[in-house]
Amino acid sequence: MGSAFGCLPKEDSSGGMGSRSKRGSKSRSQRKMAASEEELLHRQALAMALQQHQLSQRFEGSMSRRIGSTSSRRRDLPDSITNGKQQPLLPENLETKKIILVHGEGFGAWCWYKIISLLEEVGLNPVALDLRGSGIDNTDPNSITTLADYSKPLTEYLHNLPDDEKVILVGHSCGGASISYAMECYPKKISKAVFLSATMVLDGQKPFDVLSEELASADVFLKESQFLVYGNGSDNPPTGLKFDKKHIRNVLYFNQSPPKDIALATVSMRTIPLEPIMEKLSLTPENYGMVRRFFIQTLDDRMLSPDVQEKLVRENPPHAIYKIKGSDHCPFFSKPQSLYKILLEIAQLP
Repeated sequence: MGSAFGCLPKEDSSGGMGSRSKRGSKSRSQRKMAASEEELLHRQALAMALQQHQLSQRFEGSMSRRIGSTSSRRRDLPDSITNGKQQPLLPENLETKKIILVHGEGFGAWCWYKIISLLEEVGLNPVALDLRGSGIDNTDPNSITTLADYSKPLTEYLHNLPDDEKVILVGHSCGGASISYAMECYPKKISKAVFLSATMVLDGQKPFDVLSEELASADVFLKESQFLVYGNGSDNPPTGLKFDKKHIRNVLYFNQSPPKDIALATVSMRTIPLEPIMEKLSLTPENYGMVRRFFIQTLDDRMLSPDVQEKLVRENPPHAIYKIKGSDHCPFFSKPQSLYKILLEIAQLP
């Protein structure tokens, strides 16, 4: 194969119009080459995703844990990785090794691929689910009108779980509403619930109430948002929400995530069903309140700011709070080792 530079025109030493024209042509060619390389990256993202993660990558994040909503005690979780791999000895008496990973709005089971690999490496049993209209579930997102319908893959999984089995639920972003709903329905089958920069709402609150701190009130948003989808026609209420991918890529979700994971998300994210995040949840102390809750804060999050996350845990105090420094809204991409170590510690709590 010949050199890519073999056919470049020789420089015109006269410095005339011909030289400038050739330089302009060269610049256009380079821009086309860059565009085509970016397109190739997008096409290959799904295939490259699993190869992208290397278990030898050293832990780069730092995190702290605060017990209770009012305690000021903090400690750094130790970095126990040796030779690039972490192989802790899990206690034999764990209440459960099964961790159910519930994605947030627009995502799917695919977003957890790094975390699945890390948890399986130490003998835990992670299960990533596609909520309805998400990932490879072929339901039209515009047809999903209730949180119960949207969360059905999760509640069906719990319904079919043997009565003597329990799981740990992990919900990301608006997936917090789905795990809250599941906690109300199946509290005896849930050992712990982890809210990952998530909509941890109160009884009578809507998931959108959390997002409105960053976006706008529901009324203003429904009138003015350019991201609404009208699946039943423009004369009917909006049915979905679809962020501009360029906006997501550069601003909201992925300000710290690797380019390959951003490309994966860009080609994989789907329309968000609107009605489930506009629905008020009914949560009771007898059911939802039975399950121990943990909240993981992401401190470089531009989608759900640290201030909003602090407000969530202040108004609805969980059992414990963890923080991941340098993480955007998607720590499963930007800080997978940090997230993994927190989940591992929570799984081992008695």
